Amino acid sequence: MAHHEVQVTGGIDTHKDTHTAAAIDSAGRLLGSAQFPASALGYRKLLTWLRSFGTLLMVGVEGTGAYGAGLARYLREHEVTVVEIDRPDRKTRRWQGKSDPVDAEAAARAALAERRTGTPEVP
Repeated sequence: MAHHEVQVTGGIDTHKDTHTAAAIDSAGRLLGSAQFPASALGYRKLLTWLRSFGTLLMVGVEGTGAYGAGLARYLREHEVTVVEIDRPDRKTRRWQGKSDPVDAEAAARAALAERRTGTPEVP
């Protein structure tokens, strides 16, 4: 049986002190979620964690102009395609409830589907 590398899309819910990441495969199956410090060491651990699942295609990041700016810059410096993800609308958030892992997974799904995305304006 031939071995096929898993293609991974990441999603990040950003906050001041921590970032929550989720990884999904190309079929949209959740591979995992984890929380990392919003620091240079945290960025390195987050990227290593995402890449541990397979070939990283792209990462959807909420808030690339605010709390996610440093992370988006770091990812781009490490040759990762980064897309800006709009936060879910309030109606959707009320229905699903507030959860960082759920928001990170939603960001990954939006990136994979190229929905609610844009190109971040990170220097």
